[in-house]
Amino acid sequence: MKKLFITLCLCSIAFTFNAQEAEQEKPIERVLDTTVVLSIDQTIKALYDVISGEKGEKRFWKQFKFLFHPNAKLIAGGRDVFGEYKVHYMEPKEYIKSSGKWLEEHGFIEKEIHRKTEIFGNLAHVFSTYESFHSESDEAPFMRGINSIQLFNDGKRWWIINIYWTQETQLNPIPKAYLP
Repeated sequence: MKKLFITLCLCSIAFTFNAQEAEQEKPIERVLDTTVVLSIDQTIKALYDVISGEKGEKRFWKQFKFLFHPNAKLIAGGRDVFGEYKVHYMEPKEYIKSSGKWLEEHGFIEKEIHRKTEIFGNLAHVFSTYESFHSESDEAPFMRGINSIQLFNDGKRWWIINIYWTQETQLNPIPKAYLP
C-alpha cells in the first residue's frame, strides 16, 4: 500500500511539473495596439519595435501590417553584385515572407539614431537614420543606413505609404546632417 501511495505521489508530481512546463511554453497572446498610429512618433517607434527582436524571437507581424496603408510598398535600394544601383519593391506581406525567417534566425535589432521630419498638411516625410544589431548586447552595429518613410494621415490615423531604404557603404557614407 505504501509503494502504491508513493508511486501515485511521484506520478502526481511529474504530471504537475509537465503541466507547468507546458503552460510556460505557451506563446504570449499579443494584442494589436491600434493607438500606435495616432502620431508620427508612435508610428515610427512601432515600426522599429515590431521588426526588432533577439535571435529566436518571433515578430508580431499583425502589428507590422497594421502600420501600412493597403497599397504601401517597402523599397530596398542598393548596388547589385555588378555594382549597379537597383531597387526592389515589396508589399508588407512580401517583406514578411522574404525577411521574417532571417530576422528571427539571426536576431535583428534596429535602432533609430537620428530623424528629420517634414510635414505638409496630411503628408509627412521622415528621414530616419538607423543602426542594426544582431543582439541588444552587441557593442557595434553590423549595418547602418537611412529609411525614407512617407506617411499619410486620413484624419483618423497615420498610414505608412512607403519605406525606401539604403544601407551605408564606404562609397556612400551617411552625411553628417543625418547623424546624431
